[in-house]
Amino acid sequence: MTDTALGVIFVLGAAVSLAASWQLVTSLERVGARLNLSEALLGMLAALAADAPEITAAVTALARHDGGVGAGVVIGSNVFNLATLIGLAAVVAGSIALHRRVIELAGAVALWIAAVSLAVVTGLLSSLSGLVLVLAVLMPYATILGMRHERLTRLRLPARWTSWLVAAISEEELELEVAIHPRRGHARDALRALGAVVVVVGASIAMERAASELGSRHAVPGIVTGALVLAGVTSLPNAVAAVYLALRGRGAAVLSTALNSNAFNILAGFLIPTTILGQSSTSGQTTFVTTSYLAMTALALAFAYFGRGLHRRSGLVILATYLVFVGVLLAISF
Repeated sequence: MTDTALGVIFVLGAAVSLAASWQLVTSLERVGARLNLSEALLGMLAALAADAPEITAAVTALARHDGGVGAGVVIGSNVFNLATLIGLAAVVAGSIALHRRVIELAGAVALWIAAVSLAVVTGLLSSLSGLVLVLAVLMPYATILGMRHERLTRLRLPARWTSWLVAAISEEELELEVAIHPRRGHARDALRALGAVVVVVGASIAMERAASELGSRHAVPGIVTGALVLAGVTSLPNAVAAVYLALRGRGAAVLSTALNSNAFNILAGFLIPTTILGQSSTSGQTTFVTTSYLAMTALALAFAYFGRGLHRRSGLVILATYLVFVGVLLAISF
């Protein structure tokens, strides 16, 4: 197959995958509304659905034992998400007010997952150990977000902890409420979601195969193909949604969306497949990408927390940091 044909397949695969992932997000939100899920849980569901292209591309690469592309897609997507969903959204909005408890709760989970990812990539932990450690935090977090407030008050926790959790979840739902307005779904929405999953998977596989083949032909390192090319393309729906919300003064939702999206990327696109396939993704470039993911997560959270929100200046710093990341990755890969 010629380079031109592969390029056409890549572009078509990306376009179809992104369009179908948008349909998947909207359909799942309606199904979630039908099930009376909380705004916080709807936000996590939407983040998971939006991650479908990068997760599929990563799993496809890992199944072909191409660890550089596989790990690069999901971890590179996380770096891209931080730059666009948080950095670009802050630049567009000018200023985004955030609740401190939301930053503390979601930020603690995000930093834990990023740190575990780095430990797995550097070989300090096995994929299975990393998966267990991530699930040990992510599952209670998702469970708590999905609980109604009256059920939270019945947990056998110290009164001060319960009060803090109820306040943090209430504030996160306030941030997400302005961004999520799904109508109650019907059975056809579930069928649309199922059909969208099939389309996303097929198109993402074609896109990943075309990009990997082109990269291989032209001696482009797998980590560059994954962490820059595929990561950027597959994360575009999240970036567009973040700018859309920021332009309409609804930027408060971008922090939770970015951090939840990154968490699901690591879980479903990296730790689960590498645990099942028994692969190791240890390399200097992968370690650099993962270190950048952890560092940019900490940087974004520090700006949000100590600046009492995100501002245009902090957004520009985050975007500049991403450009430095791209430059260094290209320099160490070629």
